[in-house]
This record gives sequence, structure tokens and C-alpha cells, in this order.
Amino acid sequence: MEHRISILFYARKSKMTKGNLTPIYARITINGQRLEHSIQRYIEVARWSAAAGRARGNSVEARQLNTYLDTLTGKVLKLEREMVQDGLEITFETFREKWMGNQERPRMLIEIFQHHNDQLAALIGKEFSAATLERYNTSRDHTKAFLQWKYGINDIDIKRLNYEFVSDYEFWLKTQRNYNHNTAIKYISNFRKIINICIRKGWLQKDPFVGFKMTKHEVERDFLTEEELQTIVSRDFGTDRLNHVRDIFVFSCFTGLAYADVQKLKRSEVALGIDGDYWIFTSRQKTETASRIPLLPTAVEILDRYKDYPLCVSSGKALPVLSNQKMNAYLKEIADVCKIHKNLTFHIARHTFATTVTLSNGVPMESVSKMLGHKNLKTTQHYAKILDKKVSDDMKVLREKFGGKGNGSLKPKTAG
Repeated sequence: MEHRISILFYARKSKMTKGNLTPIYARITINGQRLEHSIQRYIEVARWSAAAGRARGNSVEARQLNTYLDTLTGKVLKLEREMVQDGLEITFETFREKWMGNQERPRMLIEIFQHHNDQLAALIGKEFSAATLERYNTSRDHTKAFLQWKYGINDIDIKRLNYEFVSDYEFWLKTQRNYNHNTAIKYISNFRKIINICIRKGWLQKDPFVGFKMTKHEVERDFLTEEELQTIVSRDFGTDRLNHVRDIFVFSCFTGLAYADVQKLKRSEVALGIDGDYWIFTSRQKTETASRIPLLPTAVEILDRYKDYPLCVSSGKALPVLSNQKMNAYLKEIADVCKIHKNLTFHIARHTFATTVTLSNGVPMESVSKMLGHKNLKTTQHYAKILDKKVSDDMKVLREKFGGKGNGSLKPKTAG
């Protein structure tokens, strides 16, 4: 039976995106019946030749698009030839079935992102925390908003991702979301994990991050001085609410545990160590790295204070920790009462442990790194500010070696 097949491409202006791009459609006509579908490519109207059914000009983008259109045309002719060779009758229905079966469904970025987040959600409490899921959900939402801003679309074929996409995404995070550099890079890093999944599964042949710098800017990390910490430790705030928050914050200052690790700490994870004193034997929720911390007297006192607390008894937790949001809100009250002019948050406790409690008192960085549960010293160095007092103490030793406290031996001679 005779058959007639033709294919042409056209820009569908009625589906113009918010970015003023028009999707390109393929129209395959089989015996007078039309099979139309989007080919997941977009173009500016002015750059499309309706007569030729191709992109105008000789730019790289135009040549790439026209090559792709030629490839689709070749696929139609190849499929027609294969059906004839196989003795199949070519009708609209038989060709459509073969064609749609041969067309590889594009892999869409947001779909892949959502699948990743769904799997992550199933592992909460086993490998991931609820905070990690929240971070990736926020990153997914940012990616969707960026697609709307740049292309006016809700999803995109991962094969369209390139360096320009990543660079523009970073620009969008900084300008449209007003994030600082490090926060923008944090969300870009989350996005990159999705891209790495696509690469490892063989869905992407080229990494769009090639040439893109992911370096974060060094930031000044706040911590409490010895005087500020002592002010908080010794202060009676007059309410159980603030005293309670103070105790848990101070416990973190003397152990270096992050909020999530204090919250999940069990009484069974506090035991006698090799020196006969109490230690914490736990693992960091963020990195799953083992963390072994000898307890200082202040931390032991706080644990004893709450050992019979009803919530601790019923849950087996070491301390009755409030939500991170409430903790940080109450810490601001504590800072006001103590006249500490710093943005007091729970994470400052971890910085205080690294700097004021340990390093400034001569504890080697290697030991601090192990107690913090870091995987390498470079991470610890971000926390490790050596106080002027420690530098002064170290230099006193050097002065004595060079002959006393004074500067007389090195004092420049006066003229005359």
C-alpha cells in the first residue's frame, strides 16, 4: 500500500514563554494525518525562519539547532525504511506507535531533583536529618523559580544545562534572592549534587560545572570570650526558661557539639573513658563522623542537673533541648541581659569551644579536630581563631628565652 510521510518544524508562537522564547514543534504528516509534538527546544521568534523551518544565521546556537533538526528528519526516514524492510504497513497508527516508542523521553531537571528529595525523605532518621531534607527542598524551589525567571518554564531537559546556566543561576541567587556569596554557593552545591547524579548515571555527557569556581569567601566567625562565657555561666536569669536554655548552650560551649548533636545525644552515649572520667561517645549527625569528647566539670554538672528531668527520663535523651528556632530566640534575650553585643546563636557555642575553651588553653588543633568530629584539619582551621591572650602567653615564653621581660636588648640606640 502506498504511503506518504513528510516532516517539518515550526515555532509555536501561541506557547511563548515569559522569556520571549517560542517552543519548536515537529509536525510529521503520515498519509495526510498529522503527528505533532514539542522537541524541547526554544528560540527567539526573530531567529526562526518559518519558510525554511530552520534557525536563521550561522551562529553556534543556530548550527547546533539545525543539526539537531536534521537528525530528527533522518530518524523519520530511517524509521520509514525499517518499517518497509520489515514488511509493516505504514499507517498513521503504526508509524505513531513506532515513532513515539523510538523517541527517548527527555530527562527533566526538576523531576530528577524531586526523585532525589523523595529518596532522601525516606532515609530521614537513618542517614539524613529533617534539616537536610528541608535544605534540598529549598534548593529545588530555588531552581524552579530560576527556570521561571530565565526561561518562563517549570522544568528543563538536563541536556540543555551548560556553564551559562550555572553562572546565571548564581547571579540570580545573589540578585533576585539577595543571598551573600557563601549562601549562594551553598545552594549551587546542592544543585551540583543533582548534576553529579545525572553524570554518574550516564544521562549527561558533559559537566556544566566545568570551569565554574565553587570557592567560598573566608568569613569572620563569632565566638564568646572567656569573660563573656563566664558572665553567661554565672548569671541567674530569674526564669526557668532562660536558665534552661543557658544550660544547654553552655553545655555546647564546653563540648563543641552542634545543635543537632546535642538534641539527639542520649544518656547511654555518656560513659567512662580510658582515664576513668566521663566522655561522650557519639557520631556527628551532619557527617556521621565518630566524635569522642572528654567531659569538663561544667558539662558534667549540667548533665547531672537534668538526669531526673521527666522528658529526659522518658526519652533517654541527655538533655531536654528545645527547637533550634526557640533556642536562638531565647539566646538573644540572654545576650541582651548580659550586655553581650553579638548575634548570639547556638552555633557560636561550637566556635567558643574550638577557640576560647580549647585552643586558647593549649589544646592541640589535632585533638580539637577529633573532638569536633571533623574529617580534616582544614575544616577545624575555620573555627580556630587564636586569641590575643594565647599569642601573648606564647610570646612571654619567647621573651624569657631571649633574656627577660623588657625590650632593652633590642631597643634601638638613640643618636648623639
